[in-house]
Amino acid sequence: MSDYLVRAASNPTLRNVIKTVGLPTPAELARAEGPYQDRFLDAQTVLVGAGGRASAFNEVEKTLKTTGATVERSDRPRPRDDAKYDALVFDATGMDDVAELTALYEFFHPVARKLTRNARVVVLASLPSAMDNLQAAVAARAVEGFVRSLAKEIGGFGSTVNMLYVEPGAESRIAAPLRFFLSDYSTFVDGQPLTVTAGGPMPEAVPTTQPLQNKVALVTGGARGIGAATANRLAREGAHVVCLDIPQDAETLEATVGEFGGTALALDITDDNAPRQIADFLTEKFGGVDIVIHNAGVTRDKTLANMPEHYWDMVLSINLAAIVKVDAVLTGEQVINEHGRVVCLCSIGGIAGNRGQTNYGATKAGLIGFVERRGVTERERGVTVNAVAPGFIETRMTAEMPFGVREGGRRLSSLSQGGEPRDVAEAITFLVTPGAGGVSANVLRVCGQSLIGA
Repeated sequence: MSDYLVRAASNPTLRNVIKTVGLPTPAELARAEGPYQDRFLDAQTVLVGAGGRASAFNEVEKTLKTTGATVERSDRPRPRDDAKYDALVFDATGMDDVAELTALYEFFHPVARKLTRNARVVVLASLPSAMDNLQAAVAARAVEGFVRSLAKEIGGFGSTVNMLYVEPGAESRIAAPLRFFLSDYSTFVDGQPLTVTAGGPMPEAVPTTQPLQNKVALVTGGARGIGAATANRLAREGAHVVCLDIPQDAETLEATVGEFGGTALALDITDDNAPRQIADFLTEKFGGVDIVIHNAGVTRDKTLANMPEHYWDMVLSINLAAIVKVDAVLTGEQVINEHGRVVCLCSIGGIAGNRGQTNYGATKAGLIGFVERRGVTERERGVTVNAVAPGFIETRMTAEMPFGVREGGRRLSSLSQGGEPRDVAEAITFLVTPGAGGVSANVLRVCGQSLIGA
C-alpha cells in the first residue's frame, strides 16, 4: 500500500498545501536497486574528519577509496559556500576526555546545511565498555546521543545518521558496516548504533560483490512478505535459498522460490520432529547451511485480560520456542557451517512493548536475549548471531489497520513514513555477508528511527 503523503509531497504544489495545513511532508527515499556494486558512490562527494586520537581513520579512508566517491578531508581548506556533500564520515574513536567532544561540533556545524537530500552520515566511536577509564567511556557513550539527535534533525530530507561502536583491535573490520551505512541499501535504518568487535575469526575472503556466492541459506516463513523479499535479496547476491513455510502455503511457496531458482521446504516448524527434518534436509541435500534466517512468526493480539490461552500458546510456540529448538539441533550438530550467519526477526514491539501484544512482545524480547547470548558463544567458529527489529513496514497486515493507527505508525519516525519489506531484507542481507564477521550479538532496528522505543 503506497503512502499518499509521500506521493503528494513529491508534487511542489501539493507539498505547499500539505505544509499549510500542518501535515508532515516526507521525502521520497532513495533505495538501491539490484545487487551490491563496488563503486556505489560514483559521482558522490564525501567529507571525512576525525578527532585528535582517532584510531580507525586510516581504515575509513581505505574503505572510501573503493567506493568511487570523491573524498574531501575537513583538515584541508574550509568548504566552499556552494559545496554540497552526499555523505559525511567522522571518526570519534579514541576520545579520552569529555572536552574532546567539541570535535563533533567543529566538524558538523559548518556543513550541517550543505547536505544533499538522502545524504548518509556515519560516526565512529570507541566501545564504551572497552575503555579503561571513566572519561573515555563517558565520551564514547555521548557520541550516541549526538547521533540520535542529529538523525532527528535531518530525517525530514530523507537523510540518515548512524554509528559504529568500534572495539579496540576491530578497526580492520569496519569496511562492510561502513559501506552498508553509506549506501542506499540502508535507507530505512536511521539513528542506530552497530557494535564491531575483534572477537572470533574473519573469513579469508571478504568480497564486496556477489558476497553470498556458493552459500546456502534457509529462510523460514519464506512464502511471502518479509521472508520472500529476503529470499529474493539473498539470491541476488549469489546464495541458493531454501524457503520454509507451512504446508498450507505450499503453492505460494513454490511460486516464490520459482522466481529465483530456490528450493521449497513445506514444513510446520512447530512440529516436534521439525528440527530433525530441517537438519537432515540441509545436511543430505547441501552438506550443511551457511545462513539461517528465523523469520517465521505470527501475531494473535488481545489485551491480557481478554487473551485466550491458545493465542498465548500459539505465538510463543511459533515465534520463540520453535527457533530455540531448531537452533539447538543446527548448532549442536554443526549443521551451520564455519563462518555461518544467523539472523532473527525481532520487532520494536519486543523493545518498547505494544498494547494487546503481551504474547508477541514476550517472544520478540526473548529473541533479543537469544541473540545476545548466542552471538557470543558461537564466535570461536566465526558464526555470528544477530537480530533485525523492523518498525512500521508497509505490508498486507499494516494495510488492514484502522486509518488512525496506520497513520501514527507511519508518521512517528524521523523519516515520517513507513518502510518496505525490502528495507528489512537489505539489513538482513548485510548482516549475513562475510564482511559482517565483526558484527555479532547486535539488534539492528529498521524503523526510520521510530519514536516508539527510541
